[in-house]
Amino acid sequence: MRTMLTTANIKSWMQAALAVLLTATLVACGGGGNSDNNSSSSSGGSTSNGLNGGSLPASPTQQPIPANASNTVPITVGHGVSGVINIPTVSVRICAPGSTTNCQTIDNIQVDTGSFGLRVVSSVLNSTLLGALPVSTIGSGGSKLAECATFADGFTWGSVRTAIVTIGSETTTTSIPIQTIGDNVSTMPATGCGNGSAQNTASDLGANGILGIGTALNDCGETCANATTAATYSNYFACPNGTSCARTAVQIPQQIANPVANFPLDNNGVIVQMAPVSDTGQSSATGTLVFGIGTQGNNPLAASQVFTTDRFGDLNNSTFNGKTVQAFLDSGSNAYFFSDSTLTLCASQFAGFYCPSSAQTRTVTLVGLNKVSAAASIGVLSAQTLFATGSNFAFNTLAGQIGGNASFDLGLPFFYGRHVYYHLDQTASGGPAPSVAF
Repeated sequence: MRTMLTTANIKSWMQAALAVLLTATLVACGGGGNSDNNSSSSSGGSTSNGLNGGSLPASPTQQPIPANASNTVPITVGHGVSGVINIPTVSVRICAPGSTTNCQTIDNIQVDTGSFGLRVVSSVLNSTLLGALPVSTIGSGGSKLAECATFADGFTWGSVRTAIVTIGSETTTTSIPIQTIGDNVSTMPATGCGNGSAQNTASDLGANGILGIGTALNDCGETCANATTAATYSNYFACPNGTSCARTAVQIPQQIANPVANFPLDNNGVIVQMAPVSDTGQSSATGTLVFGIGTQGNNPLAASQVFTTDRFGDLNNSTFNGKTVQAFLDSGSNAYFFSDSTLTLCASQFAGFYCPSSAQTRTVTLVGLNKVSAAASIGVLSAQTLFATGSNFAFNTLAGQIGGNASFDLGLPFFYGRHVYYHLDQTASGGPAPSVAF
């Protein structure tokens, strides 16, 4: 899930763009389906396993550690809020600043390594807590601060508020800025704030909120802090009296913050660990979100490849089919997304997804700023085959088309059976550069 936050990061592969389609698909496609639970990479000619004479790469087999330590929290993929596939979720506890009792635990918050900061649908918060979360203000007149997080197929609009955030047993040291999606404190600009439709409800998002825990410490950075660039590109709006909202520059301490960077311990990154799933999909999946890298006995860096990235976790010098692509590992995308004219696109019922007649393997070469290079092979099965049962929500071979050929999105399917590491950008304090690893 990528928000359009800077001139250098204008892209978005948000699961909500597929929410309506997939929810309808899973309801409509009942019936027999495929009962084969084979997850092997054999290339047999049977059609019952979806391979149809093709072959898939060997599936990774790493298992998540138990989520029973203070720096861990369980991840669940299942039906969730509205039946959108491949949505990894955790529970997040939100407290009013200065309170240990005016709190609420919100389930079904999407784990998104492609964005930065916590966004919660305001309607899932109880009125007592919502009223106690201070709305951020800006300028000498105390204009209310709102944010428009723009995605490829829509946007979220809501106030910037401050809250204490707890995930597992990790709690931010102070209250941090979060976005409360869809509240009515500030009126959306008359000209709108993004393309597409508003994604301001849990049904629209397929989750009760978004937990952005990628490599950046906040969701915009200097682009929104600099008045010159903010006038055109800022996703923040100053709203005098809650109306007449206009783009505004917002200094970094007031921007939506990555909660992990604000933990007192285990604050240098995360590990997303997902259990393997069948190549033909299964009803649910589990995993563990681990906080910190090399900070405790349960989170050592044990990756085969470590790639340094730009601030946003992107691998800009990667290659696919002989062309340079911007590759990224994004748990907030519910499929692989890339451009490949040799793969057959699905009919209108599954528009945008690939429906090859036989199993396919594709390989992208990931290249870090540190010149580390490694091939990553992925498997692709027909979306029509995968959705046939109508009861599966976890898929590791689902792929779709992306606009243009300059990006390669390794979405949640890539995470199954792997431990994927995200080291936060600590260069501003003299620490390590951001990196991803697996």
